[in-house]
Parts: sequence; C-alpha cells; structure tokens
Amino acid sequence: MEKKVILVTGIGGNVGQGVLRNIKSIDLNIVVIGTDVASFTAGNHLCDFTYKVPYSYAENYISTIQNIVKKQKVDLIIPTTDYEIYYLALHHADLKAKVAASNHNTAKIYLDKYLTFQHHKSLNIPFSESWLPSEFKNEISDIIVKPREGRGSRGIQINPEDPKSFSDDYMIQPLHKGIEITTAFYVKKDGSLHGLFTMQRELSNGATSKSQTTKLYDNELRKIIEKMVEAKGLFGSINLQSIVTDKGDIIPFEVNCRISGTNSIRHNLGFQDVKYMIQEYLLDEEPDEVKTIDGIAVRLLYDIIYPNAVNENDLNNNKSQHIIY
Repeated sequence: MEKKVILVTGIGGNVGQGVLRNIKSIDLNIVVIGTDVASFTAGNHLCDFTYKVPYSYAENYISTIQNIVKKQKVDLIIPTTDYEIYYLALHHADLKAKVAASNHNTAKIYLDKYLTFQHHKSLNIPFSESWLPSEFKNEISDIIVKPREGRGSRGIQINPEDPKSFSDDYMIQPLHKGIEITTAFYVKKDGSLHGLFTMQRELSNGATSKSQTTKLYDNELRKIIEKMVEAKGLFGSINLQSIVTDKGDIIPFEVNCRISGTNSIRHNLGFQDVKYMIQEYLLDEEPDEVKTIDGIAVRLLYDIIYPNAVNENDLNNNKSQHIIY
C-alpha cells in the first residue's frame, strides 16, 4: 500500500492516545500526524509529526487544520474530542481530507446533554428524564446536577441544597443507581449499524479504570441504538452510556458522538472501531466483521521519559529519544 497520512486530534487525552496505539498496531504504511492545544503531550511519542492548534471553537482553528492538511498531504482526519467532531464536520467541505465524523447537525445535538434528552424524547428513544434548573419543580429528591456541555465528571454535583440556584447551562437528572455500562457502536458510511460492544465499568476521576465485557444487555441496547441510527446523521464510532437498575431496566443518560476512551481496550477484544474507520475512510474497504471475545481490563499509569532532555518544545514526535517505563 502506498503511504497514507492520518491526522489524529486531541492527542493529549486518553481517547486520542488510544487511537494512536491502535493505528500503530495495524500493519499499514501510515504516517501519523497528531494535534493538540498543548505542544508537549503524552501522545507525542506515538506520532511522526505533531502540531499545536487552537481550541476548535477559535476563529483560526479550521484554517490551522487546513494548513496542516495541505503541508502534510493528509488523507484522513480522526477527531477525538466532541467539539472537534462538530467543527470539523461543519467545515468538512473546506478540508482536502476525509473526516471520520457524524453529520454536524447530529454532532451539535449530542454536544448538549439536554438537547440529547429532547432529541431522544421526540423520537421515543429511551433516555434519562432531564430538567433545566429553571423548570425543575422538585419532582424527585435524589438528583445529579451536571453541565449540559462538557466531558467526564467535571462540574457534577449530587443532591445540592438548592438545585434551582444553578443556571440553565446545567441540567438535572435522577441519580440512577445500579450497574454503569458503556456501549460503543459503529455506523458505516452507508448509515447501517455495523456492530456494538458493551462493557460494565468502574470509574476513577471520570474515566474508566476497570472494565469487563458483557452481552447481557445486547438485545435491548440494539433496539435503542437502531432507533438512534434510524434518525440519520450518525457515522463512525459512537458511545452510549447507561445505567442498569436493580429491576434490569436500561436507562441511557449520555451520548458521546465520537470514539470513546476505551477504544484501545475494545481493539484487543475484537471490536476494532479505529480499524473500521481506516478501512472505510482511508482504504475504501468494507470494515472487518465484528468478532468480539470476553475480557477484563484494568488501567495503569506508565511513564514516557526523555533522557538528557532540557527543552520540552523539542520533544514533538517519535524521533525524540525516549523510554517507556
């Protein structure tokens, strides 16, 4: 295969770093470009070239990406942050590279958790009941308050004294108790559901720390996800987060319209959504059949050490001498 160039955004985060490791594991002639809002990140050592870019909502973000695409002759962009999914999808016609992302209108809905609730409610797709603080009338006592936009557990408060004191930049949901599951699903370029993969998980600082595969809920999840896909606009890898109650009810409470942070775990358990993207968007091939296996995963910290380095600005790609320990 002739050399291809992939640009991965958000390489400072665990999502982007997982994508980089997955690309590296695939035996293809690929040059990897990494971008992030910081010039020195833990993902630099996995890239052939890296660039510091503005935040995606900045006026010069798209022009910066355009320049990188032109200079490096990028074939495919894989965005790994929610906002970059939206802005790159919105401006995909202005980029001389394919963008593996959902439709920008759909991505915008899923940027906002309250709009997600309204969207699902209008389509009769299951989703946790949600209120804006201004409309909340103490319908329930056990609640969680979270920012409408944002990721992880930032800004979340459980059972605050005065829920109505929050602005409508926040939303209120019931504090559902039960088993938390995360479901990745892949939607092909033709709009059909390629497959899904669910793990029960434990969180630490808002990110998965331990996970175990489960197929107990696949039949019900498939019904929910097929309704989401039928609404049109979803493409590539998407993440659905749900709670399974003591009664066995599945309550979705969040959708990430992007590849999720457990992509490196899934890749090794047979759900290879990064590979599916490369096959479809870069190679114009049908994605491999989904063949998953059972498994358990835990996450650990490790170090990237640059011996004798004195200036982090010089440590911007895999050519910098480093030790993984």
